[in-house]
Amino acid sequence: MREPEESPRGVAEPRLPEAAARSHVGHLRAANEDACLCRPELGLFAVADGMGGLLRGELASRRLIEALAALPADPGGVELRTAVERAVERVHRELLEESVSFGPSGSTIVVLLLEPRRFRLLWAGDSRCGRLRESRLEWLTTDHNLAAALVRRGELPDEEARRHPLASRLTRAVGIDEDFLLDELAGRARPEDLFLLCSDGLTGELDDAEIIAALRADSLEAAADRLLDRVLAGAARDNVTFVLVRPSPAPSPSEAGRRDRA
Repeated sequence: MREPEESPRGVAEPRLPEAAARSHVGHLRAANEDACLCRPELGLFAVADGMGGLLRGELASRRLIEALAALPADPGGVELRTAVERAVERVHRELLEESVSFGPSGSTIVVLLLEPRRFRLLWAGDSRCGRLRESRLEWLTTDHNLAAALVRRGELPDEEARRHPLASRLTRAVGIDEDFLLDELAGRARPEDLFLLCSDGLTGELDDAEIIAALRADSLEAAADRLLDRVLAGAARDNVTFVLVRPSPAPSPSEAGRRDRA
C-alpha cells in the first residue's frame, strides 16, 4: 500500500475521500439525462437528474454539473457551501430566463460536501443521498414529490412510494419555479460510512435490501459494478446514476505520531 505523501515538515497530508461513480441510460430511454460529479480534492460530489418530461432536461442537469465542476479549488475565502449554493442559483436563474424563448428545462440535484469528520447535504427534487453505516441504509434526504407527502403522513412505506405514480410529480427542482430553495442537512461522518448519491433510476428499481447487498463488496469500484449490474438485470426503465463516497480514513497510529511530533 502506498504511504501518504508528506509535507516538507514531515506531516502526512490529509487523505482524500474515496469515490466511484456510474451512469447508464437504462433499457428504455433514448438518452441519458443524468449527470454526476466527483471532486475528492474539494470533498464535493453531486448527482443531477434532468426532468424527462420537459424539453431540455439533459441540458439542465449538464449545466448544473458543469457549474460545480468549474468551482475553483480554493473558493477565495468563500465557504464551499456558499459557492455551491451560488452556482446552483445561477443555473436556476439562467434556465428560468431561457424558458421564455426555448421552453422549460429543469433538473433535480443532490450535493454532498464532505470533510474528514463532517458532512453537509444540499438538494432539490428526488435525487437522494443515503448512508450505509453498520449494515443499515439510512436515507438522509427527503424527496420533493407528491408521493413523499404520503410517506410523511404514514400512509405509504417509502419503498412503495418510490414506485407510486405520484413519485414523478416533483414539488421542487432547479429551473422550474421562481421561488427556489435548496434543502440542507449536516451531520457527523465516520471513516467507515459509505454515502450513496443517486438518481431515482436507482431507487425506483431496487429496494433497500438489494442496495445493501450490492454494496457489500471488497472495494468501492466492485460495489459500484455490482450495484449497476443489479439495476440493469431488471427493467431499468429510467436512466440510473450514482456516486459512492467513503470519507477519508482516520490516520494510522504511526501517522498520528508523526503529526504529534511535528
